[in-house]
Amino acid sequence: MPRAFITDIDGTLTDERRRLSTEVIDELRRIIDAGIPVILASGNTLCFLDAFSHMIGTDGTIIAENGGVYRLGYLGEKQVAGSQEVCLAAYQKVVDELKPKGDELHLFSSRYRDSDIAFSRDAPAALIKEILKDMPVDVIDTGFAIHLQIPGVTKGAAFEKLAELMGLAPSDFLVAGDSVNDVSMLKLGGISVVPANASPEAKEAADRIMERSFGEGTADALRKYL
Repeated sequence: MPRAFITDIDGTLTDERRRLSTEVIDELRRIIDAGIPVILASGNTLCFLDAFSHMIGTDGTIIAENGGVYRLGYLGEKQVAGSQEVCLAAYQKVVDELKPKGDELHLFSSRYRDSDIAFSRDAPAALIKEILKDMPVDVIDTGFAIHLQIPGVTKGAAFEKLAELMGLAPSDFLVAGDSVNDVSMLKLGGISVVPANASPEAKEAADRIMERSFGEGTADALRKYL
């Protein structure tokens, strides 16, 4: 049986409109109260994850910006991987390419980011990948935003580092996610699960595909495995 839990948020604890499942929050609080460690792993910012962690009652161990930022507990030192400078240069190249065509992108919470760049899905990810094919960045379409990140900076890489700091192995964890940016950590877990709404890439990487979608599917996994 797993000894700890790591989970994505959007699409895994929420629905497609980013509304939290109260059912999965009840299950999270149950395992937290039982002393089971929980890591929240998201493409969102550290400040967002801090607020979310406080509200559901975790100890503040988080992975933010798809692995670009991670921290052990609220009092731990923030660790930053990658190069936001490179990601900003790549983003500017996309803007310069699309602006003459009348396409406009919108940055998400850029002032609060330390590692990656996230922006609106107003242009196809395939087009952005083509524009940036000669730049040292990964283009990650999570279904909620498009992120630019340095290759090798992933949720999985940060997960391995945090597990070691916690005195655990990644195989000690139940892992939940729903999108391509979760694949790196889904492949590491002792048991990995995805809700029914998960992307094909996430389903391929998971050990179990739950019958229900979004947070309700993850709640079922928590009841089954923890």
